[in-house]
Amino acid sequence: MQHRNEQGFTLVELMIVVMIVGVLAAVAIPMYQTVPERSMGTEATTTLGLVKNAMRAYYAEHGSYADASFADGALVTVGGVLGVSSNDLEGRYFSKECYTFDGASGANAFTIKCDGSLSTAMCASDVSGVTKTINQNGDIVSN
Repeated sequence: MQHRNEQGFTLVELMIVVMIVGVLAAVAIPMYQTVPERSMGTEATTTLGLVKNAMRAYYAEHGSYADASFADGALVTVGGVLGVSSNDLEGRYFSKECYTFDGASGANAFTIKCDGSLSTAMCASDVSGVTKTINQNGDIVSN
């Protein structure tokens, strides 16, 4: 009588593997669903930081922020005062139209706002409800 040497997995072993993969998927999928939202916010935060640094450089050179050169709601690229070009503000989600300035003339404070509802970028529809602001201290507020 010869015994055959059978190789392979039993049904129980396969079911255990399927259960483990299912548990891992149930944990991992919700974690990765927030990644696109965070990347959208990161784009706005990075660009707001660029504009804030340009404002600080202007302050260091002139002794005041560039608020006297802007009207509230003006685009940050107005007049080229800050040295920030339209290309610096263009991204996947947010466009140059999103970034506006608010401040009082002569005040040592400013706020730069990024409003996703104004975007004309490639994926603008994804950020229509996103609004972020940054002030002279670097405080970022998301709405």
